[in-house]
Amino acid sequence: MWPRWLAALLLGLPLTIGIVGVCALAWPGRAEITALPWMLLAFPVWITAMALAFAFKSGLRAWLWLGGATLAGFGLLYGLKALGWIGVNA
Repeated sequence: MWPRWLAALLLGLPLTIGIVGVCALAWPGRAEITALPWMLLAFPVWITAMALAFAFKSGLRAWLWLGGATLAGFGLLYGLKALGWIGVNA
């Protein structure tokens, strides 16, 4: 139980930031208009990501899946920004 709890605690928020960050930057429209709805959706996504850790049979699987999803989310975020496909328009 403790390994899944720690995975939820330590990987839930970074996973949420990766998911919401990609969605917010890829969403069409001005950032001033679309930022607030994505910030409001961050809390339910965070709770879902933390609850997802308890869906796995073992703590190792929770760490591997949540850690892999977090790395994939940030990799996608930075990859799309490096390609110039998404970004914040100043």
